[in-house]
Amino acid sequence: MGSEWNRQLATVDEMRENGAMLVELTNDELGIINNALNEVCNGVDLEGEFDSRMGCTVEEARAVLLKIHALASGQ
Repeated sequence: MGSEWNRQLATVDEMRENGAMLVELTNDELGIINNALNEVCNGVDLEGEFDSRMGCTVEEARAVLLKIHALASGQ
């Protein structure tokens, strides 16, 4: 794997320190995440347990959905 692998690991470590992560997804995978977040935020009723089941508030999930949707739709 060599030096390229080590460079990528160093970059990942730097991103973790900054609170960011880099993920490579295909358009289909991005669409899956978009659809799942949309369903959780707007479709499925989690009966007042959204925070405990999802680990975030509805507002936080919707903020992520906006980012994912912008990427998935090419905006």
